[in-house]
Amino acid sequence: MPTARDIMTNDVTCVREQDDLRAAAKRMAELGVGSLPICGDDNKLKGMLTDRDIVVKVLAQGKDPANVTAGELAQGEAVTIGADDDAAEILRTMGQHKVRRLPVIDGHELVGIVAVADVARSLPERPVGDLIEAISERS
Repeated sequence: MPTARDIMTNDVTCVREQDDLRAAAKRMAELGVGSLPICGDDNKLKGMLTDRDIVVKVLAQGKDPANVTAGELAQGEAVTIGADDDAAEILRTMGQHKVRRLPVIDGHELVGIVAVADVARSLPERPVGDLIEAISERS
């Protein structure tokens, strides 16, 4: 069974904790992504920032994205997967936490991201269908 390292996207760009959300949104647009890992000055993962976070927690609240930092939206410890964890663990973790993207960690270093699309390309149809159903359920 493939590991996270086998199927991850390893070209990962972080948004820094102190970056304002206008800059983060611009970076997302340039990269064509809907989320970015939030990294501290120590290069450790602090959380994930999504385009939805920016809309719901900032714009919809009438806040100025130029005056809110990515670090302010980092909530607790990010859900991650180890680089050598297998696809079954990826599926379990995504389903349990209802996430579509998992940062991949090797020790304490961010080395990549595994998205549902990466899993779909690497595994048979049924486990992927079960995952989509699990992460799509409303809590």
